[in-house]
Amino acid sequence: MIKLTQILTEVPSVDAKVCLTMVQRTKSRLRIVLEDGQDAGLLLPRGHILHHGSLLSTDDGFVVEVVAAKEQVSTARSDNPTLFAKGCYHLGNRHVPLQVEAGWCRYQHDYVLDEMLIGLGLQVTVENEAFQPEAGAYGGTTGGHSHGDAYDDSLEKASHEHAHGHPHKHEH
Repeated sequence: MIKLTQILTEVPSVDAKVCLTMVQRTKSRLRIVLEDGQDAGLLLPRGHILHHGSLLSTDDGFVVEVVAAKEQVSTARSDNPTLFAKGCYHLGNRHVPLQVEAGWCRYQHDYVLDEMLIGLGLQVTVENEAFQPEAGAYGGTTGGHSHGDAYDDSLEKASHEHAHGHPHKHEH
């Protein structure tokens, strides 16, 4: 299994790509399958959120580019800036991850939120699109706390298997 352990800022070339949903891009430990079918695992520093175009690397320099997967989202639109701001305010007040662009915003589909925004006067469309929420005011990490990132220690255990093929017990 390919073990992706580093987040890079730039590289001369990419060796593979992986398509991940927004929820998958919040995980630091996750088994994944690259677009070419190779098994891989994320063993990344905690607290980082991956974005479309993020670059990951193994310890030996194999580079993987992250592609934001299309997923079911709701897109709310309004030509009225005040109405649009109110809709974004109410979503933010509910701590909804939100992608904000000129005249529209996008969030993971939730019919209750859709109805709330329609009630405010926004137009809401359910779509299958890539979702790239705002990183937040603190620089794109989770701010040092978890939002349900279930820890998968099987990947960490796998990272302790060395070249001679058997696992060791390591104290942490």
